[in-house]
Amino acid sequence: MIVGGKRATLRLFDAHCHLQDPRISALAPHVIQSAVEAGVVRFAVNGVSEKDWHIVKQLGEQHSSVIPCFGLHPWYVMERSPLWLQSMKVLFATIPFAAVGEIGLDKGSHGKNIDFSEQVDVFQQQLLLAKELERPVSIHCVRAFGEILQIIQCNGPFTSGVILHSFMGSAEMVPEFIKLGCYFSFFGFLTSMKSNKAKKMLKSVPIDRILFESDAPDALPKCCSDFSLLYTLDSTMLHGHQHVIGSADIDFNQQRKVLNHPANIQIVLKYVATLLEISEEELAEASYRNTMQLFSFPGSKVIGEI
Repeated sequence: MIVGGKRATLRLFDAHCHLQDPRISALAPHVIQSAVEAGVVRFAVNGVSEKDWHIVKQLGEQHSSVIPCFGLHPWYVMERSPLWLQSMKVLFATIPFAAVGEIGLDKGSHGKNIDFSEQVDVFQQQLLLAKELERPVSIHCVRAFGEILQIIQCNGPFTSGVILHSFMGSAEMVPEFIKLGCYFSFFGFLTSMKSNKAKKMLKSVPIDRILFESDAPDALPKCCSDFSLLYTLDSTMLHGHQHVIGSADIDFNQQRKVLNHPANIQIVLKYVATLLEISEEELAEASYRNTMQLFSFPGSKVIGEI
């Protein structure tokens, strides 16, 4: 596989993706294989509701590279069943290599239509479950960093680790989150952030707290001349083939409709390494080690492999 005009040799861990998403679930084995060939060798696959937990479970059982994660995303809290938490606990009892996620709070354009007190209640219950189980937890946060920080402070620290998924928060909040056991996971939309703001934020995060994620099938990185090639998936899903496209082939508005591929983490890696002024090799190795350590909890698939 070729990324950015060269064969990919760096080893990476996708700290947060959704291979169970109905748009690509049938293609998951193919996506996993092609991503591994491109250097992305492990995947934390996050469930979002009771409706997809069984698919996440199957992916975790069928693929040694997949770490299944079970969570109730804030967008779906109003759809939960009365036994949602009990069902989640059963999953964790039967799958010792599972982590917690995706959970969180959302006050954005979608989340503002969902009762915030319900979001907080569901979030806190899952956060406490992660602490009880001593598993890492992946957190979704949109315009609610103050509330997330306060809740983690009241219930933490979390020695098993907290992933601030798709982090684009302020540099000023980073030290407080670090005190509570948080890691910062960077994704494709970071490339559309103003570079001076992105650089300030990235510089505030210690290298031993940096993770990378695709959030696939969403969050395709913004194309530019520096990132000439992208892995994409056919949005029609008729043929099940990913293809590589040039940056001149589609504009940014079109990109929002194109499905993302885990291999595109390498584009984010390149962008972050440039802003931090360190080598891609050093950053890739550090992020891989960080993610492996985070997911090396008792019972994990990766424990002892760092």
